[in-house]
Amino acid sequence: MIVAHRNPKSEIRNPQAESTRPISSQFAAVAPDAVERTLLVLAALFVATGFGLLTLEPVSRLSYGKGLASFAVWAISFTLAHLILNRRLPNRDPLLLPVSALLSGWGLIEVTRLAPPFLNRQIIWLPISIVVLLAVAAAPRDLRWLKRYRYTWLLAGLLLLAATLVFGVNPSGANVERLWLRAGPMYLQPSEILKLLFVAFLSSYLAEKRDLITTTGPRLGRFRLPALPYLAPLLMMWGLAMLLLGSQQDMGAAVLFFFTFLVMLYIASGQWGYVIGGLGLFMVGASVAYRLFGRVALRVDIWWNPWADASGRAFQIVQSLIALGVGGIIGQGLGQGTPTVIPVVHSDFVYAAIGEEFGLMGTLAVIALFGILMLRGFRAATRARAPFAQLLGAGLAALIGLQAWVIMAGNARLIPLTGITLPFLSYGGSSLLASCVAVGLLLQISNTKLEVSNE
Repeated sequence: MIVAHRNPKSEIRNPQAESTRPISSQFAAVAPDAVERTLLVLAALFVATGFGLLTLEPVSRLSYGKGLASFAVWAISFTLAHLILNRRLPNRDPLLLPVSALLSGWGLIEVTRLAPPFLNRQIIWLPISIVVLLAVAAAPRDLRWLKRYRYTWLLAGLLLLAATLVFGVNPSGANVERLWLRAGPMYLQPSEILKLLFVAFLSSYLAEKRDLITTTGPRLGRFRLPALPYLAPLLMMWGLAMLLLGSQQDMGAAVLFFFTFLVMLYIASGQWGYVIGGLGLFMVGASVAYRLFGRVALRVDIWWNPWADASGRAFQIVQSLIALGVGGIIGQGLGQGTPTVIPVVHSDFVYAAIGEEFGLMGTLAVIALFGILMLRGFRAATRARAPFAQLLGAGLAALIGLQAWVIMAGNARLIPLTGITLPFLSYGGSSLLASCVAVGLLLQISNTKLEVSNE
């Protein structure tokens, strides 16, 4: 009989070897739901503290009961989302939901501080957006429902956008920038939904035609030109979207669509020639728009020299710069500054308000949170197996990063103002809904089990 003897040395743990294990392996050993739960608790502490401080500030006019109710809606929404996602997507990225929760909670705090009458609307939109996020996460995991009907989805979005030309309204009652559709007490901005459908269309089309677009065209020196017969449908749908946005003079959305299109074309082809050519076309288009559209010319002029009319047309950007300056390193404190001096601060200039009351630390925290969302989105895309899921994840991550950068850079006068919202943080139900849909799709794409080597 052969008796196997256990080697006692094999039972001895080597702390030095464990300490040298890669950090990614140690992180992967922790269950995603535990990481997500811990981060959600930290986000809840921040949001609860914010609402608590606002109840102590007379300027916010927030009662204790309303503050508690607002926090409860936020907490219940994300708690249910966490519990449901644990069953539906057990291997999801554990950072996407907590970062979204922190940003949306911070957004509720800013709406309460900057525009108290709009808090009720934003509180209604939050659970609606979370329900849609969960519906997207519970949809078939192969994403065929989104890939197969790319033309149908995009045309539906374009029709909604076109409807604003006839039925469009402005929530403020003004007869300018009628970019919303009204359904009872709710307002929907179709361009927010269209940008997601546009990314889905690009992802589906490029995943199917990528090889034909990048390998069958003629060469021009080191660069291969795109094969026009395969690129034409893509350009036609993109051109139609840009035409509708241009007719509304919604230049912020048009800029976002253009650069998202450019980034996704580069991701699919890997050719810098598209980026260089696209930037050249953008400069030409921007020059033409400057001469044709008074709104574009005004925004460029006040960006170039806001001090020439600091109390008039450039009042917004000048006050934004002052707010960012007086915030210093740690800010004036929540409820202690005067960011409401900036017109439409709750929508277009919420980043400047954060800079004044949370300081440089607060603005850097916002940049870091959006950076995490973008990087984790790209990470999910690289781990996806299907080309469509890869392009969709990368496109959504690029869209979130581009939109955040464009509005933050506009507030800091790095680029002309565009008038788009800061995802999760700005007031706006359509923006919150679109951001939650994007996160829902990223959660589903990220739901792949990571295999960790023991070597």
